[in-house]
Amino acid sequence: MKYLISILAILISYVSSTYVQADESEICTGATGLDLQILGSGGPIADDGRASTSYLLWVDGHSRFLIDSGGGAFLRFGEARAQFEDLRHIAISHLHTDHSTDLVALLKSGFFSDRKAALTISGPAGSGRYPGFNQYLDRLLGYDKGAYAYLSGYLDGSDGLVHLDSTEVNPQTRRATRVYSNQATDMDIDALGVPHGPVPALAYKVRLGEHVVVFAGDQNGSSDEFIKFARGADILLMHMPVAQGVASNLHASPAIIGNIATQTNAKKLVLSHFMARSLENFKENLEEIHKRYPGPVVIAHDLKCIEI
Repeated sequence: MKYLISILAILISYVSSTYVQADESEICTGATGLDLQILGSGGPIADDGRASTSYLLWVDGHSRFLIDSGGGAFLRFGEARAQFEDLRHIAISHLHTDHSTDLVALLKSGFFSDRKAALTISGPAGSGRYPGFNQYLDRLLGYDKGAYAYLSGYLDGSDGLVHLDSTEVNPQTRRATRVYSNQATDMDIDALGVPHGPVPALAYKVRLGEHVVVFAGDQNGSSDEFIKFARGADILLMHMPVAQGVASNLHASPAIIGNIATQTNAKKLVLSHFMARSLENFKENLEEIHKRYPGPVVIAHDLKCIEI
């Protein structure tokens, strides 16, 4: 029995130390400037040890902007040592579960923070089986019929919760929509509708002074407006869940991704949104991109920190 207890103690110690090392190794520690952290580099299939889609922008050492909040983002947000009270905006690209399902978990976590100021948030207008973003929030948090009605204070700032100041963006609009702006810090965020099959979806562009980061979101890459929207980005983050030769009206192929990176003159391309099946023949898919885009390509993994 003593031998078994000793073995268990060693295993617990090993797991704990491994977790701490993994946590420490990917902290965005830059005290100044702009850093992109990958919270979730995965997709909708739980088969590759990745959290679903979620990204965090750090500004001068503070976790300021959250883009998407798929399953696992809640855990990664904590592992990254991000602070809910530091957030300035939450941007949801669309209402597939792998981009939005951990939003309410993060909001519950926010109840225990010291935050007092309202928090701006944005998402797409609805279509078909997809509710508009404001309706989505009401279905989650509404006082009368919300699934999590006990958090309804987020809709009006009551019950000790901060007010979510929501902007619903029409994805059919061909011009960008400003969803966040702070003149004092020279920062803003624009949203633009992108083609993702029947799903209302948005891309986001975050500008801090002269630096620009574009989150392409899930899209099939057929939008000329997006090329204009993303042109000149310091970082263009695109999703590559499908392999070359796989027909899809939801996602861009590697060849299309490479073309877009070149057409937008992106300084750096970050690839994300992987599953086990999308990592098959990964070398060949990456070669399709390199044939078309000569710039640097970064492969995302959970908690990776990219300095801008």
